[in-house]
Amino acid sequence: MNETLILGRSIVLAASALGAGIALTAGFGPAIGQGYAAGKGTEAVGRQPEARADITQTMLLGQAVAETTGIYSLLVALILVLLNPLVGLVG
Repeated sequence: MNETLILGRSIVLAASALGAGIALTAGFGPAIGQGYAAGKGTEAVGRQPEARADITQTMLLGQAVAETTGIYSLLVALILVLLNPLVGLVG
């Protein structure tokens, strides 16, 4: 291997690791949103205990939708770190 190829591969690996770290920061948004939704759901049940089933169902549906962002960011990070598809482009 020549030095240019080794340098290019090192840059791609470093950028992949950096990109994976940035992708994982996208998990903070869903975590904050789900905590906020759970708190508001608890408040709503406290105000109207008879509507507990409807409130819980709506809250859980909203949290499931919000969690998809975190799952997608985890998937992107895993692809960048484990599969590393960009290394094959160097050369």
